[in-house]
Amino acid sequence: MTSSLRPPTVTFADRLTLWVDDLRLEARYVGPAHTTSDAVLWLPERRVLFSGDLVFNGGTPLVLMGLVKGSLAGLQRLKALGAETIVPGHGPVAGPGVLDDQIAYLRYVQTLAAEAASAGLSPLDAAREADLGRFAQWHDPERIVGNLARAYAELAGAEPGAPIDVAGALQSMVEYNGGRPLRCLA
Repeated sequence: MTSSLRPPTVTFADRLTLWVDDLRLEARYVGPAHTTSDAVLWLPERRVLFSGDLVFNGGTPLVLMGLVKGSLAGLQRLKALGAETIVPGHGPVAGPGVLDDQIAYLRYVQTLAAEAASAGLSPLDAAREADLGRFAQWHDPERIVGNLARAYAELAGAEPGAPIDVAGALQSMVEYNGGRPLRCLA
């Protein structure tokens, strides 16, 4: 059996409303955030949000291919929906508090990046000196290095989704992880 790639037959730029019988579903663009093309699925009458990889419950988010400030903006837009149930891209189903946790972490990354960059530290050195506090219990803590690499690029004025040294950031994540291969639960 051979397969061939087919272009999508339906696309959207901001929002697309879909119906399953009488159930309304809204596909919404919220990027650039985790990547440059993040979309979520919102069921307004049920107050259920399928957040995709914009939300990690119990795990460290990764914005290496996206934007820290874009993720923060996207998470604020998701909060404004008033979801009662959130089905994250990673981790168990959660309530709206998971959005606050993700926002707090990404703000921490921004603050750490600003302080460490002005001190002349590399993302790896900044991560090694960082106190992850309540975020230390999340799986994949080495992602702090990749997130700092993206935050440094933003501080330097990089455009959303601008290429950065991803291979170098991943290697630094392995170093942070004691040389062990990354245990990505993504």
